[in-house]
Parts: sequence; structure tokens; C-alpha cells
Amino acid sequence: MIGWISYIVFFLILASIYAIMALGLNLQWGYTGLFNIGIVGFFAVGAYTFSILATPDQVGHLGGYNWPFLLALLGAMVMSGIVALIVGVPTLRLRDDYLAIATIGIAVSIQLIANNLSWLTGGPQGIYNIPQPLANYFSSNLGYNLFFLGMMMFILVLVYVGLERMVNSPWGRVLMAIREDETAAGSVGKNAFSYRLQSFVIGAVLMGLSGALYASFIKYISPTLFMPILTFQVWAMLIVGGSGSNLGAIVGAVLVWALWTGSGTVVQWLLPADIQVKGGAIQIIVIGLVLMLALLFRPRGLLGERKEVAAEETKSKISNIQ
Repeated sequence: MIGWISYIVFFLILASIYAIMALGLNLQWGYTGLFNIGIVGFFAVGAYTFSILATPDQVGHLGGYNWPFLLALLGAMVMSGIVALIVGVPTLRLRDDYLAIATIGIAVSIQLIANNLSWLTGGPQGIYNIPQPLANYFSSNLGYNLFFLGMMMFILVLVYVGLERMVNSPWGRVLMAIREDETAAGSVGKNAFSYRLQSFVIGAVLMGLSGALYASFIKYISPTLFMPILTFQVWAMLIVGGSGSNLGAIVGAVLVWALWTGSGTVVQWLLPADIQVKGGAIQIIVIGLVLMLALLFRPRGLLGERKEVAAEETKSKISNIQ
């Protein structure tokens, strides 16, 4: 029984971390129409920045600052936002597939930097012994994980409420107007590029936040953790849950992560030991099948905006944005 409780708590912590990433992507894509395929890059920036700032002195990489948890978390968010600003200024003038190519190139570049600049990131060896907040106050792993889950629930609710207020404000209505008809939004005096950049940076800050929380929870990071498959997972979460809905992004994160971990367990049960190494490919196939079915039968996702409703609302948003 204790084992199942530990597993469920562990599952919910990671699902919450992915939900924050999905919320960041939802702001960029679901509300602004930015086709960002570089999610894992900003996730890595947050994880490495937090790890460098929070760890005590270690041989082999930059660090030793030993910042408090909250300050290191804030530093990770700020650095992710700065990187997004630097990346966004030249790339957000691109559209659709061109923006996707540019952002995935940035993500790959960040992963290569993490793998090769050993003095900064520890290289392939990564960074270990990443501190956890208040870990010394708990005598059992389950007890600490329950505390961490409570902290994650608080952060997730805070992010959700903050985004809901933002997207339902005049600022959010401008984003949705730009998503549906950028020319019409520009015709009423709105600087589309500025709003796109703001959305891109805020979304990247949330991805950096999730990376920092992931590093703190796992206590170890390396370049192998920041592969493009993570971007695929987050996009699957948003598509299944429903783009344009913050609640849908959270629901999609939980469902897809459950499917991903569950399919891995089933593979271990059903496949012979000599071919279990191919289980990762089977997981990707399963998620791909779910995406195909979702696009066929629920193209707006479980909780996404209905197309006809979104179209009607956009007309009023364009005329009412302030």
C-alpha cells in the first residue's frame, strides 16, 4: 500500500511540473498562435540556472553560489525570460513552420551547449546533489514527497489563476485577436510583434520555472534529460487537453503523462526482457495514436475552445480590445 501511495505522489509531482510547461505553451500557442518547438530548451535553461545557483561548491562545473530555494527559482525564471527575449526578437517575425524550425534549432543548440561546455554545466556528467527545499526537516522520502506535492499544487494553482486573470484581461483579448487575425488587430493600433514577444517570454518563464522545479525534485540533471521527445510530450498534452484552455492544458498533462508512464509499465509486463529496450518506441507510437484519434474526433481537445464559438468571440474581441 505504501508503495502505491509513493508511486501516485511521485506521478502527481511530475504531472504538475509538466502541467506548468503545458500552461506556458498554451499561452504561446493556444492564445497567441506561436508555433514554439523549442520548449525543451527553455526547460533546460531553467533547470541548469537553478542548479548552478542553488548547489554548494562542486568540482567540474560553475556553481557554489548556494542560493536559497526561492531566490534560485526566481533566478531560473529570469534567465529563461532573458533567453526568450534574446531568441524572440529575431525569430518572432517569422511565421508558422519557419518559427517552428527556428525554435527547434535554438533548443538543439542549448542542448549541445549543455553537453559540451563542461565548465558551465558539467557536460555529459551533469550536475548532481541539487538541493531540495526543507529536505532536512523530513525523515522519510514519502513524507518529503508529500510536502513537495503540496508545494507543487500551490505553485500550479498560483500559475493557473494568474494566467486566467491575464488571458481574460484586455491584454489577453489582444492576444486572441492576434491569434485569429493579426491584420485586424493591427488595424486598431495594436503592435502585434510586441504582444507576441510578451507572450513568448512569459510562456518561456513558465517553462524555465518547471525546469527549476524538476531539477530540485530529481536532484540531478544531464543533457540526456533535455531531448526533443520532451517537446513532443508537452505538445501532446496540450493537444489532448485542448489548446486555448488553461484547465485543458492541466488535464491533458495528467492524462498524457499517465498514458506515457502506464504504457511503459505495460511494456515491461508484456514484452520479453530481450526486447524491452524497444519499449520507448512503443510509448511514442501509443502517444502518436492518441494524438491521431484526438485530432480526428476531438480536434479542439477535451476542453479546448469550439471553433465556431472562438470565431464569434474573436469578432467582438477585435472590436473591443483596448
